[in-house]
Amino acid sequence: MTVDSLNLYKLIVLYMLDKANFKLTYAQISGFILEREYTNFFTLQQVISDLEESELILSDTLISRTLFTITDEGRKTLTFFKNRIGEDITVEIDNFLAKKRMDLKSEAAITATCYKTTNNEYEVVLAAKERDSDLVNIKLSVPFKDMAEAICDNWYQKNQQIYQYLMGELF
Repeated sequence: MTVDSLNLYKLIVLYMLDKANFKLTYAQISGFILEREYTNFFTLQQVISDLEESELILSDTLISRTLFTITDEGRKTLTFFKNRIGEDITVEIDNFLAKKRMDLKSEAAITATCYKTTNNEYEVVLAAKERDSDLVNIKLSVPFKDMAEAICDNWYQKNQQIYQYLMGELF
């Protein structure tokens, strides 16, 4: 693996995060890069790690999902080296984001976290956001970790139905 190749993969990730203009999950980034066989899983892991260590991207981990954003320093770096990506790759990224923008955004806007409280219960925080505003934010206390994790998993799968149910019952 050459240094130039690693730098190209880093620029691809930075470009994706910059163009998306919202947080992307690791699965979304890796899905794009690995499906097109730009690199392999292990190299992508190294690229993401290097970008984080260099503070060019930030990550938030929520249960089983990691969300990434580009930093101001990442944008500056991208500005200097964007021409090294190649037009065919930038067009491919632009097309991917244009076609999948709503799906990608909605995936990243749904969050679920759980943590152990001081009284040995588990608290679950479920949220759905739109343009950095909470559409819904639910906090639940449950006695067991596996219950908390199941609630989080179900929120990712059923958040739209739950939101619609709440709106129907409350209005």
